[in-house]
Amino acid sequence: MDKVQLYKIIHYTHYTVVTIFLVIYFIKTILLLSNKQEALKKISKTLKVPEMIVSFLFLGTGIFLLTQLPEIKMLMIIKIGLVLLSIPLAIIGFKKGNKLLASLSFFMLVSSFGIAEVHHKRMGAITNDAKSTGDNFDAQNYYSEKCSKCHGDDGKAMIMGAMDLSVSTLDRTVAIQVIINGRGTMPATGLSEKEADAIASYVETLRK
Repeated sequence: MDKVQLYKIIHYTHYTVVTIFLVIYFIKTILLLSNKQEALKKISKTLKVPEMIVSFLFLGTGIFLLTQLPEIKMLMIIKIGLVLLSIPLAIIGFKKGNKLLASLSFFMLVSSFGIAEVHHKRMGAITNDAKSTGDNFDAQNYYSEKCSKCHGDDGKAMIMGAMDLSVSTLDRTVAIQVIINGRGTMPATGLSEKEADAIASYVETLRK
């Protein structure tokens, strides 16, 4: 198993366990707010071990993915802060039956999930520094500004599951669509077909 495959497995595992984690806490929060204490105790007891496993995978995969980021921006700092704050609030809230703390904890978890999605989309967003208009589009500058964060200047970095571009065998047509629409962990860029073609042409110069 290579580095790219490992990253993708951990990435999708994280996404899955986060979703399960949110569902569990949504159910528990609804039961608490509905004053169904017996049902809450029963489901908490039933899900105790699965919840521990999910929590461990949630934190473990999250820490791994954090170490793979090319840079940690303010959005990610806020996300991490929300997750870390939500944990003690959830423990206290459900243990003492405090509806406000439990609800606040769930809101923080949902917010952190949303922030992660926004961060992912922003990674592919076009900035004025990276993009010139019309025929002045600078493919090399765009690559250096955006793509190199994961692919590296030489295309070999493979950060966050990025493909090793130096050995890529994608033909130009497929490469253009991947650049425009994204694929797997790579976000969409929103570039025009002409601009994506310029990027694909530059990427081909990185091949061995």
